[in-house]
Amino acid sequence: METGYITTPFGRRPMTLALVKRQVKTDQAAADRLVDKWRVFRDVSDARSRLGLQDRALAVLNALLTFFPGPELSDEANLVVFPSNDQLSARTNGIAGTTLRKCLGLLVEAGVIIRKDSPNGKRYARKSEEGKIEDAYGFSLAPLLARAHEFAALAQEVAAEKRRFRITKDRLTIVRRDVRKLITVGMEEGLAGDWTAAEACFVEIVGRFARRPTAKDLVSSLEEMSLLHEEVSRMLEYNEDFTKNDGNAIADGCHIQNSNTESCNESEPRFEKKQGEQLEPKRQTERMGAQEAFPLSMVLRACPEIVPYGQGGSIGSWREMMMAAVTVRSMLGVSPSAYEDACEVMGQAGAAIAVACIYERAGQINSAGGYLRDLTAKARRGEFSLAPMLHTQLRANSRVVKASA
Repeated sequence: METGYITTPFGRRPMTLALVKRQVKTDQAAADRLVDKWRVFRDVSDARSRLGLQDRALAVLNALLTFFPGPELSDEANLVVFPSNDQLSARTNGIAGTTLRKCLGLLVEAGVIIRKDSPNGKRYARKSEEGKIEDAYGFSLAPLLARAHEFAALAQEVAAEKRRFRITKDRLTIVRRDVRKLITVGMEEGLAGDWTAAEACFVEIVGRFARRPTAKDLVSSLEEMSLLHEEVSRMLEYNEDFTKNDGNAIADGCHIQNSNTESCNESEPRFEKKQGEQLEPKRQTERMGAQEAFPLSMVLRACPEIVPYGQGGSIGSWREMMMAAVTVRSMLGVSPSAYEDACEVMGQAGAAIAVACIYERAGQINSAGGYLRDLTAKARRGEFSLAPMLHTQLRANSRVVKASA
């Protein structure tokens, strides 16, 4: 394979394999190409983080380009510029000589320019009798022509990363604001849910924010804050659903007090048995309202461990029982979706009873969330009833009481 002539730097500056490869790659670049030199400069500037260049090095590159005549780089033109250090310093607003040499070295290492040193290390050009440059020694701008497409691609990647960074940062700011305000609403309104734990989780996540975050840091923080936002939203939705159901229960109570029994039956068509359908009375009762099937006092005797998590450290109503179950659910690590499924299948009171029973046996259950999902699936198929579970726990606690006595 035919290649161009490989040149080495003057003096004690070493030659490296990387410099050899860059020169070979530059010599093998396609001919008959035209590239706007300032367009390439903008691409290099945008991709400077990928190339390991700083602003001062870019200022030196800008100065080198001003010594090249014409707006376009071409293989047909001489791509070597040969300004002295004094001329470069003048065009870079008086940059110091030491800094100038360092920046030139960085441009060479990044593969943006190539040194073409003369025998004595000076920069100059020999011209023909017609005044054309026959040979020049200085810095070759050929890599800008050869790698123009590469620099453009790098610039586009960096721009895309910056855009994703801004989008992720904006999303994190919005989610953080939303979580902060939603937690405040829950705490100030005294709504059901472990708002203290949500507050502690929020403070912990914010405390891990990096002062100068990377894109990876922002993505990680956004994922954590989004999960917390989902949990807080579910707690608020639970309160809203509970309020609606509580209002419906009051309305149903008014119908029950109506002396017209036929009107009552018409308003409750779901209790009627369809033709060919066999209902399970026990499961039907538990799903429609476990608070009617089981007295609250019996539930609390079977599951006394849930009592301290009620409002004020006690439970005096089914509403407080359900609120305490939400808190215990979070402590057990049961996901909001698993609890919602249980509420849908067993009813809110039934799900609260199931969680209370699971909490009584927390030390014997490896995964409370998985156990609840299994109970929910069985209940959906008609293979699970709350009554045996509750009575088993009631008997277990009765034996403990007798033994301690």
